[in-house]
Amino acid sequence: MKEKMDLRKDCNIGRNKYSRNINTKQFQILTDINLIWDFMVEIYGRNFSNGVAAPFYEYAITSTWMDISYQYLNRIWFDGDKIVAFVFTESPVTNIFFNLRPGYEELVEELIDYAEEYMPNFDNQRQFILFKGQDFLIDAVEKRGYSKVYEEHDFIFDFQNELTYQLPEGFHFVKESEVDPVKLSRCCWKGFDHEKNKGPFEKWEEADCGTSWNPQKGYNGVRKGVMCPAPHATPQFDIIIANEEEEYVCYSGMWWVKENNLAYMEPLCTIPEYRNRGLAAAALSKHYERMKKLGATHMTGGGNEFYKKIGYTDGIVWTHWKN
Repeated sequence: MKEKMDLRKDCNIGRNKYSRNINTKQFQILTDINLIWDFMVEIYGRNFSNGVAAPFYEYAITSTWMDISYQYLNRIWFDGDKIVAFVFTESPVTNIFFNLRPGYEELVEELIDYAEEYMPNFDNQRQFILFKGQDFLIDAVEKRGYSKVYEEHDFIFDFQNELTYQLPEGFHFVKESEVDPVKLSRCCWKGFDHEKNKGPFEKWEEADCGTSWNPQKGYNGVRKGVMCPAPHATPQFDIIIANEEEEYVCYSGMWWVKENNLAYMEPLCTIPEYRNRGLAAAALSKHYERMKKLGATHMTGGGNEFYKKIGYTDGIVWTHWKN
């Protein structure tokens, strides 16, 4: 009870500290998910220079693989009615992210203070995930003695270039109206190598056995995405590729953020026996064809060299910091 009282008392930590009307509140999924989406869209920087893109967070908190039990620790900073900062966990919950509106760098120390005091640090695993371009935050954590323990790169495809890989013979795109959740769940299970690590995709309709990831969670997550998509999800732009036996062998999700001209691709997988046949490249080319017509100027990818080989270039730099 004391911990809750202390946290509630601290919810106005920013009030009256600045000349601006700065105040704070804890994040509530049912009331704040749209506010956070709009905030992230407003401050979007192509290389995540102001923090993650809006789909990154909404995709996580509406997915069955995400532990949302610590979301109450996420905090929003306001200047009057305008959101200016958001500190939050993702997966694992010891990964802490910072989205900050340009012009509010004076809040940096307070954001870090809050993260250090309240965000999960189980087994001393907490780390701050900062992006190249978040210079004020990076300088601040370095001064506090944090060290960069890891750096990773995600590639971006610029639509000034062309992506025109054709679908190999013997495969076809699945119509949106004909998507089978079981087939898609099996594709993702195999495509993300869970079959090798956790066993076959079976008993998906049984009660969740409680493990961190299992066929039940995978199936429920896919079925939820089909029947009840996240508020800003755009599953009509997803790409699914099937073989001649109608088995789904490649899947690429797509979040279209018109305000940012952003084609946010998440996730992408191909089942092992069909890799290196050009399916993923064909799926991304189909995204390019569709999304460019809508006004997209760029599309996200991952860090695998595959992206670079098909025409993606350097883009988002993730840096991981620990104290």
